[in-house]
Amino acid sequence: MALPSKLLHPLKTYAALRDQLGSLRGIYLAGDRIRRRDDMGNTSEVVLLLHGFLQTRNIWSVMEDRLRHDGYAVVSFQLRGLLWRFNTRPIDHTAALVASKVEALAERHGFKRMHIIGHSKGGLIARRWIQHYDGDRRVLSLTTLGTPHHGTPTALVGLALSGFGALPTSARELLPRSGLISALGRDAFPAPIPLTSIFSREDLVCPARCSRLHPAPGEEARLVNEEVRQVGHSELAWDPGVYRLVRRRLEIASALWQERAGVVG
Repeated sequence: MALPSKLLHPLKTYAALRDQLGSLRGIYLAGDRIRRRDDMGNTSEVVLLLHGFLQTRNIWSVMEDRLRHDGYAVVSFQLRGLLWRFNTRPIDHTAALVASKVEALAERHGFKRMHIIGHSKGGLIARRWIQHYDGDRRVLSLTTLGTPHHGTPTALVGLALSGFGALPTSARELLPRSGLISALGRDAFPAPIPLTSIFSREDLVCPARCSRLHPAPGEEARLVNEEVRQVGHSELAWDPGVYRLVRRRLEIASALWQERAGVVG
């Protein structure tokens, strides 16, 4: 079988790898490119960004700029792990860390709830916090990008890189039917919180079938699937078409909570 032509062209091969795995120079080797800004008290719309396995929060630089331009306050955390830079820690550990940091920020800045956007493993961290660490009382909505809600077989690569458990990582938790994936699927996602899964047919790291939610009858309005095409796994974090979907889901969630509070009408 002939190889796809783009894989035979060095520049196209690099672009394809960058879209799937992220920029080596911009995400993995660069220092922290996210600037801390204490603007969470200036708006009621706060967005938390959670990055994925072996990533750094540099992957959010484009998304953060777009959200701030559109009037959102944005926060991201250094989730750390391997070499104190890359997100490899067990999901329970990271979910507890997120819970602690959010509570401290809420007390300092006075906000009650926030939106969350999680890329890949970041979406699972958010779900674990929301479903099992009392995070539902702090969350307006969750939008995931290429998140393996049912686990992904490519986590075997991460498991192999960790020496099949010799180094402590969360790779095993990302496999289909892992204890964590089973627990998230078994326990219902809190009904008041809209959950949207955005995924790509061309995602090689987390295939579309691994990201697609399976809402029960009557849940389609709050458990939403958005499929895109011609977008790689990491590219989901900066693709303009994906951002338009993200922005729309934030707007829908905000309107829903305002209606519940009696602000509208």
